[in-house]
Parts: sequence; structure tokens; C-alpha cells
Amino acid sequence: MDWSNIESMDPNLLVGVVNTALRNHYHSLEELCKSHDLDSERLKARLAEEDYEYLPAANQFR
Repeated sequence: MDWSNIESMDPNLLVGVVNTALRNHYHSLEELCKSHDLDSERLKARLAEEDYEYLPAANQFR
């Protein structure tokens, strides 16, 4: 997956990709973002545009 295109990716697809990566490979959003050189605040803002919120206790967006 090309993580550099999060701005143009459909948010419903993006949330699925991010949640799958979090579930299968990363213990936190910060770890995922560091690994892929992403701004976690920008990712959260992008998904918040479609009312998704990151829940640290669940380690996923809902």
C-alpha cells in the first residue's frame, strides 16, 4: 500500500486499511504513523471528516 496517498483515498477504504494494519501489525497509531512517515494528527483529521474517531483503548477508528 502506498501510504502517501491518504489525502485522495476514499475515507471508508482508508479506515479499513488503517484498522487492519493496527490490528495485525501495530500496537498504536503512533507506531503505525512512525513506520510509514505519516502525521498522526493529519490522519486523524482526514478520518474525522467522515466522523471516524481513533479510540486508543481499542487501537482502532470507529
